[in-house]
Amino acid sequence: MNTPIPPDLDQCVARALEEDLGGGDLTASLVPAGATSHATIVSREAAVLAGRPYADAVFRRLDPGIELKWSAEDGESILAGQVLCRLRGSSRALLTGERTALNFLQTLSATATAAARFVEAVAGTACTVMDTRKTLPGLRLAQKYAVRCGGAANHRLGLYDGILIKENHIAAAGSIGAAVRRARATGAGVPVEVEVESLEELGLALDAEADVVMLDDFTLEDMVEAVRLNRARPRPAKLEASGGVDLDSVRRVAATGVDYVSVGGITKHVRAVDLSMRFGTALPA
Repeated sequence: MNTPIPPDLDQCVARALEEDLGGGDLTASLVPAGATSHATIVSREAAVLAGRPYADAVFRRLDPGIELKWSAEDGESILAGQVLCRLRGSSRALLTGERTALNFLQTLSATATAAARFVEAVAGTACTVMDTRKTLPGLRLAQKYAVRCGGAANHRLGLYDGILIKENHIAAAGSIGAAVRRARATGAGVPVEVEVESLEELGLALDAEADVVMLDDFTLEDMVEAVRLNRARPRPAKLEASGGVDLDSVRRVAATGVDYVSVGGITKHVRAVDLSMRFGTALPA
């Protein structure tokens, strides 16, 4: 798939190797320096693959001569027992990079798999599944990449590329209208989103002409009414549903007519996909 690679990939991989490698791999040093091996990365369960560029970067940072031949692309569905990649090169480098590469692949594939399940659940509706900023520290852009591999969309990447006015912002600014006005003045050209907790607050956000209104923990009935009220406006906003949405409820939420549904669990409730790396017989130098 043609998903742009995160710009911080090299730094992310360098940090991950540093925390694992420290002053050197004491166990891998038991293997003769010139020995080479071949290995395979295998999936032990069905999933959606994500993280290939990270695994590539891990091994090539340790030894540029390592050969990797992938049989699946990021964003593709994979099966239990499927060989995903064949590797060949320095035994020491393969052993040293094994865990770090698998950590990236298992975590990012888990994120992509979760995203794909939500996307599948709303198939046929006009609703877009989005992630949130509830990501693993240090893996923000990596997980956002994996979300796209799973077919979902990214909400704002951070505090720097979008304005989301929440309860505490409103309290500090004095009102929804005042908060939106200040946002327009300080963030020219940046979409302004307001989180609301009631239909009354929705009306205030629409009066202020917010670009997007997040319906936080609304009931399905109130979501339907929010969609009706919004569509009656001369300048409708985009509506985003958020709060407590899971695979059992997401289709009902999408059916209310909201434009987006944001799901924090895609990135924060991940269970690593079961992958393993199996070594063949070591080859002499």
